[in-house]
Amino acid sequence: MAEHDGLSRSAWLGLVLLWAGTISSALGVVYARHESRKAFINLQALYDERDELDIDWDRLLIEQSTWATHARIEQMARQRLKMRVPDPAEIVILRP
Repeated sequence: MAEHDGLSRSAWLGLVLLWAGTISSALGVVYARHESRKAFINLQALYDERDELDIDWDRLLIEQSTWATHARIEQMARQRLKMRVPDPAEIVILRP
């Protein structure tokens, strides 16, 4: 390009570099935004998984408390182990 066209060679080079910098900056912003959205989606999925695990944990605690009640243990002792409350005549008290 000739000097008489209005811009010198260094001015053209500066404009090209400025244009390239602007384009690369815009692409960087788009990429960062995309990565941010992916990370947010992943975070939301992890929150959902945490909530599901909390619900499962609560269910397990309720189930554990149900299985560990005195009435349930007594029922299982009677059914599976054939245990029973002894008659008063069968009770022997030992004294030292």
